[in-house]
Amino acid sequence: MKKNYKVVPEWWFQVMLVGVIGLAIFSCEGFGKQLQLPYWGVLLAAGLAFLFTLPIGIIAAQTNQGPGLNVITELIIGYLYPGRPLANVAFKTYGYVSMSQAIMFLGDVKLGHYMKIPPRSMFLVQLVGTIVASSVYFGTSWWLLETVDGICDVTKVAEGSPWTCPGDDVFYNASIIWGVVGPLRMFGRLGLYSKMNYFFLAGLLAPLPVWILSALYPDKKWIKLINMPIIIGATGSMPPTRSVNYLMWGLVGIIFNFYVYRRYKGWWARHNYVLSAGLDAGVAFMAIVVYVALQGQNIEGMNWWGLELDDHCQLAKCPTAPGIKVNDVCPVFT
Repeated sequence: MKKNYKVVPEWWFQVMLVGVIGLAIFSCEGFGKQLQLPYWGVLLAAGLAFLFTLPIGIIAAQTNQGPGLNVITELIIGYLYPGRPLANVAFKTYGYVSMSQAIMFLGDVKLGHYMKIPPRSMFLVQLVGTIVASSVYFGTSWWLLETVDGICDVTKVAEGSPWTCPGDDVFYNASIIWGVVGPLRMFGRLGLYSKMNYFFLAGLLAPLPVWILSALYPDKKWIKLINMPIIIGATGSMPPTRSVNYLMWGLVGIIFNFYVYRRYKGWWARHNYVLSAGLDAGVAFMAIVVYVALQGQNIEGMNWWGLELDDHCQLAKCPTAPGIKVNDVCPVFT
């Protein structure tokens, strides 16, 4: 690639980094400081993203899955800057979302390298695509908030409203848990769930048994393939992801990683990454087709395979204060 194409100069990325961090600080410090996050919060979030991109990128390169920084970022800013929900989600966006998007961009660059696309063309396409996509996202969100009455109101789902906004609910709930209430009053010495912090230790020690077993049984090559960060972190998207997503993910993984790989090992070694990109593109195209052909035509009641299971927790909206009864589903605590 270097013999045939010009590489992207490092200073292009450095100028982009400085410029975007400057815009982020301006967004937080300007506009009446409505985002509540001070300049040092932006710099700290950028530092976390810079620190974790390499190790998480290595995991993602090997497994196509990677642990996120959403809980870590919310925990850090919740301790340092409690009582500010918008600052919490802004810090999470600059620290976690920017890192995950960097990994996605690296995946695009990797695919472009395999397909012999000139690096400078890839840089330009990613830059233009980011500007167009962010503008469309912002404009669409603004338009929906202004035109759809009661958007994301779950009480209107029974009236036929399709706007359930599961991802936005997760983001909003995180701002309340980590921003308004704060980790100190929930998971710290002032909270009821301080023992949950032991799971950090459990996650730290989880790879140790796999390492010990691989050392005791070196002839069992499959033991080294057990990746505890992936096993533990794979369920991090469960809300709003439903069980059908994991069922199809596991089905495709088993078929292609075991049967096809063992039978057509040479072919698989040459085309596995292209096939992965094709499957991702197929999901995106099918989402558009399903929306235009079904949801856009008000065709409802489709009983898709895998959706029969009830993923919703009926007790999630029940009060936990003692002696309060709201219906026959919610328990009454004493």
